Amino acid sequence: MSSIENIRNFAIIAHIDHGKSTIADRIIHKCGGLTDREMKAQVLDSMDIERERGITIKAQTVKLNYKSKSGKEYILNIIDTPGHVDFSYEVSRSLYACEGSILIVDSTQGVEAQTLANVYQALDSNHEIIPILNKIDLPASDLDRSNKQIEDVIGIDTKNSVPCSGKTGEGVDEILEKIIEVLPSPKGQINEKLKCLLVDSWYDTYLGVVILVRVIDGKLKKNMRIKMMSNNKEYLIEKVGVFTPKPEDVDDLKAGEIGFITTGIKELSDTKVGDTICDANNPINDALPGFKPSKPVVFCGLFPVDSSEYQKLKDGLAKLKLNDASFTYEAETSSALGLGFRCGFLGLLHLEIVTERLEREFDINLLTTTPGVVYKVFMNNGEIKNLQNPSNLPDPTFIKMIEEPWIKATIITPDQYLGSIMKICQNKRGVQTNLSYSGNRAVINYEIPLNEVVFDFNDRLKSMTSGYASFDYEIIGHKEGDLVKMGILVNSEPVDALAMMVHKDFAQSIGRNVCEKLKHLIPRHNFMIPVQAAIGGKIIARETIKGFKKDVLTKIHGGGARDRKRKLLDKQKKGKARSKQFGKVEIPQEAFIGVLKINKE
Repeated sequence: MSSIENIRNFAIIAHIDHGKSTIADRIIHKCGGLTDREMKAQVLDSMDIERERGITIKAQTVKLNYKSKSGKEYILNIIDTPGHVDFSYEVSRSLYACEGSILIVDSTQGVEAQTLANVYQALDSNHEIIPILNKIDLPASDLDRSNKQIEDVIGIDTKNSVPCSGKTGEGVDEILEKIIEVLPSPKGQINEKLKCLLVDSWYDTYLGVVILVRVIDGKLKKNMRIKMMSNNKEYLIEKVGVFTPKPEDVDDLKAGEIGFITTGIKELSDTKVGDTICDANNPINDALPGFKPSKPVVFCGLFPVDSSEYQKLKDGLAKLKLNDASFTYEAETSSALGLGFRCGFLGLLHLEIVTERLEREFDINLLTTTPGVVYKVFMNNGEIKNLQNPSNLPDPTFIKMIEEPWIKATIITPDQYLGSIMKICQNKRGVQTNLSYSGNRAVINYEIPLNEVVFDFNDRLKSMTSGYASFDYEIIGHKEGDLVKMGILVNSEPVDALAMMVHKDFAQSIGRNVCEKLKHLIPRHNFMIPVQAAIGGKIIARETIKGFKKDVLTKIHGGGARDRKRKLLDKQKKGKARSKQFGKVEIPQEAFIGVLKINKE
C-alpha cells in the first residue's frame, strides 16, 4: 500500500474562477476525505476573506486514499493553488513539490491569461499535465473550441482531456482514473539519507510554527533531530502529520509523501520557504535548489486614522507577517499623517487583502497612501539607492538618472476590443512586442512600466471589455525613465503623503487633476487656501479653495456708515491674514482616498 509507485502528487492549476476549489471539493468527497455532514463549499479555503471573495489566497494540501477501478489502492496528495497573479509565488512553490498538474479550463470561457502563466510554470517544473474542461453543465459550454484553444495557445495535446462539472460531480471518476494512469509517481529512495523540501510554513497559536514538507528521500519520524540547511539550526520533531483535510498525526513520512511537522519553533523567520531539511546526525552535502524569494513590487504607507491605534497596527502587522512571509513593513513617519508603516506587497490584490484583514481581524481604521513601485536612483557619485517613498527622493542636482521597473504583460481578449486595449496600453507608455490569434481571441504582449499598471489598469481593462479580457504580468527588469517627483502643497505647506513619482509628459495633467479633486474634498476654512502641484520649485497647477465670508456690515445703519464699514472690512481682512498664517488646514481622510481614486477615473 505505502510503496512509492502508488503515490501521486499533483497540483490543481487554473485561471481565477475556473473552478479549482470546487473540483478539489468533489475529489475530497469522492475519496471519502470528509463525510457528507462535514462537507462545505470551498472546503480548502479556510480564511473568511477567501470564502467571501470566492478566491484562493493560500495554497492548501490534502492527502486522500483512493481505490481505483482495478482494485489497487493509491495515495493522492493534492495541492490546491491560487489563480491570481499576485499569488503566483504560492503557485510556483506548490508546483515544485509535485510531479504533475491537472489544468482546469472553464469550457464556457476557454484559455485565459492566468491559465497560460500557471501552465508555463508547471512546464518549467517538468510536469505532466492533464487538461480538464469544467462547467460542462452550462449551456454555453463548448468542448471543441476549448480543446482547440488549449492546443493552439498553450500547445498541449488534448487527447487526455476530461470533460467534467464541479457543480454536479459529473466526470470526477474519470479525472481520478486519469490521474493514476497519466501522472508519474514520485522518484525517491526510502533507504537514502533524509532530504526534505520546506514547501510552506505558518504560525499556529497552540503548536508554534507548522512546517509543510515534501520528503524527497529517506524518512521523517517523531523525535528525530533535523537540521535546516540555510541557517544550520537543529530542531527536534515533536509531531508528524498529514491533512486529510483535517490534521491527522502519523508515525512517519516516507520518500514521495507530503505532510507537516512541528518542532516548537516560535519564529517564522527561522523557516525559510524552499529550504532543505536533513537529518542532523546524518546530514547531506548538497541542498535542493529552493525557490526564488518573492519580492514585493508595490509599496504604500499604512497609517492608523486614530494615532492612538499605532501599537494595535504594529501588533496586527507582526501577526499577519507570521502567516504571510511575502509582505514587508518598516516604520515611517509623515508630517501629515503621523506614525505609520511603509509596507511592500506583491500586487494590488495582495495590498487589498492585507489591509482588509488588518481592518477586520484587528479592528483598525486605516489610511493608505498612494501605492508606488521601487525606483532605482543612480547618484552622480556612483551610488545606487532604492527609492520606495517618493518624498525621500534626493535633490535632483545629485541624481544622474532614475530607473523604473517594467513588466511583460499578456492580455487575452475577444478581437472586437483589441483597438481600445491597444489604445490604453499606448497611453500607459506600453510597447507592443507580439500579437497572435486563436479563433476569435487575440493574445497580445506588451512591455509596460509597472507604475502605470499598479493603479487601475486591470479595472479599466475589465470595464472596457465587459469582463472578457484577462491580464497577467511578470517583471522583466528596470529601464531608465524621464521621471520627476510631483509634490502637493496645501496652503503653501508640502503634504508628503501625497507626493508621487510621475512621468514628465503626464505631470501637468495629473497635477491639475489632483488639485481639482482636492479643491472639492478639502472643506472651506475662514481663509482662502491655495492648492498647488509643484515639481521642485516650479508650480505646474493650482486651484483655490475660497474662504467663508462673514457679512460684518449687516448691523450698520445711520451716519458715517461708509467709514465704519471700511474699518470693519479692514479688520476682517487682517483677521483672515492672521488665521491664514497660523491656521492649520486639516486634510480629511476622504481627500487622501479621493486622490487615490483619481487615476481610476
